[in-house]
Amino acid sequence: MTEETPSAEEDRRWLVIKGRRWRRTDPALPEELVTALKSHLGRGRSGVAAGKKTGDAERVTASRKRVGLAKTGLGERGPYWWELPEAQRISAAKAALTELDALDPEDETASQ
Repeated sequence: MTEETPSAEEDRRWLVIKGRRWRRTDPALPEELVTALKSHLGRGRSGVAAGKKTGDAERVTASRKRVGLAKTGLGERGPYWWELPEAQRISAAKAALTELDALDPEDETASQ
């Protein structure tokens, strides 16, 4: 028995790491939008780790919200990006970034 080779379409949609399948970032998103969303994703992940290390449950919760919004904006969570019109996907990513940018003042105050 041999493993089935994924189609080019499947390769475009999914990434397999250590046998686990992860949804790829929506390729239709403009690079500057992806960069901004990934910046928020990195800050969120760092915040989760720091909050866990210090036992700050509020920081963990706020940081997980940032991670979730960023991943949804990137198309890695929520509806499958390949099932939605491109304009709708870009609009949703921009809306996620707007919401993420609005979190910054709260996060800066919480971390001081």
